[in-house]
Amino acid sequence: MPDKTTKIIFIGDVSGVLGRQGVKDMVPKWKKKYSPDIFIANIENLAHNKGVTLKTMEEISVAGIDAFTGGNHIWKKYDIATLARETDYKISCPVNDHRTPKKYRYQTININGTPLVIINLAGQTFVNYEDETLSNPFLEIDKVLKEVPKNANIIVDMHAEATSDKRAMGFYLDGRISTLFGTHTHVPTADAQILAKGTGYITDVGMTGAYDSILGIKKEIIIEKFLTDKKIIHDLPRTGQIEINALLLEIDNKSHKTTHIELLRKIIN
Repeated sequence: MPDKTTKIIFIGDVSGVLGRQGVKDMVPKWKKKYSPDIFIANIENLAHNKGVTLKTMEEISVAGIDAFTGGNHIWKKYDIATLARETDYKISCPVNDHRTPKKYRYQTININGTPLVIINLAGQTFVNYEDETLSNPFLEIDKVLKEVPKNANIIVDMHAEATSDKRAMGFYLDGRISTLFGTHTHVPTADAQILAKGTGYITDVGMTGAYDSILGIKKEIIIEKFLTDKKIIHDLPRTGQIEINALLLEIDNKSHKTTHIELLRKIIN
């Protein structure tokens, strides 16, 4: 008999070596404390600087992450189409990015008899793409929702710069999906809630990476950018305290509505 609910822990924007270490430290603790059915993480900044590598993908998978979402930086280091051919990771890349391989448009995972659909969208406002690869995420999600199983719990990672993009998408999808959570800006927001028609919502989960930093990047580099407006390389700290930001979700498997949504935040040495 299927379980009554699906419990999910989603870990926000895992950034560099400290982010990966934070995952390795917290996943076993949270597994024991909360007993989630699945761990999911955003990995667009998984390797040093930006993007993913085979080594960092394997590292975080071994650490206990079952599925992954991406964003505008996930293409930086390793060709995702090649990754799709060479590995079998459960990755959801932005469905409104034309570079996304069919294999990574979205993921459907059976959890104790109930399908869980994981979708990734990219916002268009204030996001600087190197080429015009994005289609309208509002129109694209309408197409995707016609493809997914009707009896599924559906969660969406809205990877966007503008809070208005995320908020608007939350209201647009209220009652049509289980949960929408924002990523990309690396700062956790205090607005975790259940919308009027039962969709869980938070504007941004935040990041997992260097605590003594600016959005996970060495603070001196970002300050210098503001002082000189020179082009910078996103160098990440390799030592120091780590902040871990994640979302704890519980979804009713019959109604497919969110029954619990809670931001988890830890600072560790």
